[in-house]
Amino acid sequence: MEALPLRFSAGTDLRAALDAIPRLHGVDAAFVVQGIGSLSVACLRYAGKPEAAELRGDLEILTLGGSLGPDGPHLHISVADGEGRVFGGHMGEGCVVRTTAEVLVALLPGHRFSREHDPATGYKELCVTQRPAAASS
Repeated sequence: MEALPLRFSAGTDLRAALDAIPRLHGVDAAFVVQGIGSLSVACLRYAGKPEAAELRGDLEILTLGGSLGPDGPHLHISVADGEGRVFGGHMGEGCVVRTTAEVLVALLPGHRFSREHDPATGYKELCVTQRPAAASS
């Protein structure tokens, strides 16, 4: 495992930036360990809802975590508004960094993440494959 601390600047689409991490670092598996910062737009898909809700304003990222792989990210986020109300769910496309976002990603070069249909849940779920160790010369 390789720790990758990152900082994203204002205006960055945070989900898109995180989705690119595995390709940029040549891995097929990574995990967002945690993230903090602020958003001006948060797109959250709440539990059991088919579509994302859009929140706008000064939002603080309280938690951020999830998996990153070739089949796309699976990220959960919670944010608080200026009144201290907390909202959380699946992180949707279009989450825009307001001032900064600080994120710790764990790159997992010995693994591959994929998403495959699970008949028990009806959703594409995480499948973890361990890559064989490279032979020494």
